[in-house]
Amino acid sequence: MRHLVLLLCIIPTLLFANKDNTRAIQQIFSDCIGQDSLSFPASWQGVWTGTLEIRNAKGLAKTLPMELHISPIENSQSYTWWIIYGEDKIKGKRAYELQTVDKDKGIYVVDEKNTIKLESYLIGEKLISYYSVEGTVIIVTNDRRGDEMIFEIIAGSDIPVSVTGGMMHEGEDIPEVKTFPIKVQQKAILRRQ
Repeated sequence: MRHLVLLLCIIPTLLFANKDNTRAIQQIFSDCIGQDSLSFPASWQGVWTGTLEIRNAKGLAKTLPMELHISPIENSQSYTWWIIYGEDKIKGKRAYELQTVDKDKGIYVVDEKNTIKLESYLIGEKLISYYSVEGTVIIVTNDRRGDEMIFEIIAGSDIPVSVTGGMMHEGEDIPEVKTFPIKVQQKAILRRQ
């Protein structure tokens, strides 16, 4: 019976398949086989485009086109995670790969293909990476909202600007709290093409 239901779902998609109704086809499959079958990263597939805005304390410093290409890699459980910055799609391309570590725990790796592998965590519809490099702490989020994705990078120094707490206050042992400076924000609202 399940095979018959799948066949009934596939026939309309083949009859009406074209570039303009890809989303309708995805919805038909989702309705027929269930949303779980289209879960991350499969449900994020596509080419996402927008404009990256780079801001610092003085305001908007720079804008540039940005793309994110997510597609399954043949004979693999991995997906492309290509980020393209700027007009030059060759020089601006970062041909990364998204690998699943533990789907049940929401743990993935963005492999930069140069010995750098960034653990990433899927929480809800948001993929988050948190790491430091050469004295800079970086938080990267990809927040999927339907056919829109908010890409954001927050970066700052790993040297605290203040250390407060760490003492007794009115009979309560207050933990030490380190506050770190934020230097830059990069943000793009990407739309699936």
